[in-house]
Amino acid sequence: MPEDETQPQTRTATRAQSPHTPTATASAMDSPAPQTAQTTSGPAGPAPWVLRLVAVGLVLTALNLRPAITSLGALLEEVRDGLHMSGSVAGVLTSVPPLCFAVFGIMAPRLARRFGPGAVVCAGMVAIAAGLVIRPFVGSTAGFLAASALALMGIAVSNILMPVIVKRWFPDRVGSMTGLYSMALALGTALAAAVTVPMTDALGGSWKAGLGVWAVLAAVAVLPWIPLMREGRGAPGHATAQQHGDAPALRITRSRTAWGLACFFGLQATAAYIAMGWMPQIFRDAGVSAGTAGVLLAVTMAMGVPLAFVIPRVAARMKNQGPIVVLLCACGLVGYAGLYFAPAAGAWAWALLLGIANCAFPLALTMIGMRSRSGAGVVRLSAFAQSTGYLISIPGPLLVGVLYQHSGGWGLPIALMAGLMVPQMVAGILAGRDRTIEDEC
Repeated sequence: MPEDETQPQTRTATRAQSPHTPTATASAMDSPAPQTAQTTSGPAGPAPWVLRLVAVGLVLTALNLRPAITSLGALLEEVRDGLHMSGSVAGVLTSVPPLCFAVFGIMAPRLARRFGPGAVVCAGMVAIAAGLVIRPFVGSTAGFLAASALALMGIAVSNILMPVIVKRWFPDRVGSMTGLYSMALALGTALAAAVTVPMTDALGGSWKAGLGVWAVLAAVAVLPWIPLMREGRGAPGHATAQQHGDAPALRITRSRTAWGLACFFGLQATAAYIAMGWMPQIFRDAGVSAGTAGVLLAVTMAMGVPLAFVIPRVAARMKNQGPIVVLLCACGLVGYAGLYFAPAAGAWAWALLLGIANCAFPLALTMIGMRSRSGAGVVRLSAFAQSTGYLISIPGPLLVGVLYQHSGGWGLPIALMAGLMVPQMVAGILAGRDRTIEDEC
């Protein structure tokens, strides 16, 4: 469902298609005569304080969409020892995020239509806070997994609905607001990776406290959505979303572009969750300290902060995004080669290169927005690509854990990671071609 900036011709086609689409609403809002705009497009826009509150809510929500995962990656060794986990079970733990995103993400559009997106995101932040508070103190692996799933359920529905909220409340600033929450998401990811270990030390060295403290940030993110729960159904574009939800569905499974996007999304998600779950352990086993390993993961995740702005804008100006796909995958191959041959000696370089490769995520979101001519098509393509993609990504982290345990080293897991870059490149080139799903369906 996430949507970034689209090509100008895509936006033009969308406006021409129907006067009730969100982009047509944005055009009316941009009219120099406010009274005329109100007459033609319906009720006056929301109050400025409401828009500011929505923007604050978006930023705080985005900050909470990854710390539950990257904070665990930084303390995975301590969690394994504390709960007596095997490498295979730890692999299952690192596979839980994409599973939850695939399963619970499908529910998000239906929940939003029934309760409003603001209410669902508010509930998502509550679920994240509750899961993060509960999971360190349950005392068993099964309980830890269940509490993690609760937090990840909140992340899944919020992650899907963020672009919906952007499009409804800021129809004339989709690109800038998408960039804002993408930057906040990358910042939260990097922050949790960098400060979890030192914060754990400051809290007495207990990994339970180091993981549980992130619930505070999620609790803060609940606050701006409470007054917006009532506003959500009056947000601009709500009726339009209902119309889109009732429109006949495209037979999207007939589109090779949709399948290419789903595979590209799934393989980049595989690489991202392997990195978040296992990269600190790779560096620690190579002799790097726990604190430095967390910072290295933070560097990898922090590359998404500036590149989340750059890559979508460059990609939107290109008819074919294949060259960007090749460049990102090449960085990944070099980074994995470095991890294989000299993990400690070139650790900072490998972290940077893998951070660039992980920026396939904003590229995938951008291509989703460019591969359909209508808003309804983008919604369906996004739901298909993300849900299918997350299902594809589930085995990767688990397989890495199994290979690590049975081989006794990181040679085979790193070879697997590098090997997956090849089909990711092929799928990305297929998804990056200048065509739309409407043409293929």
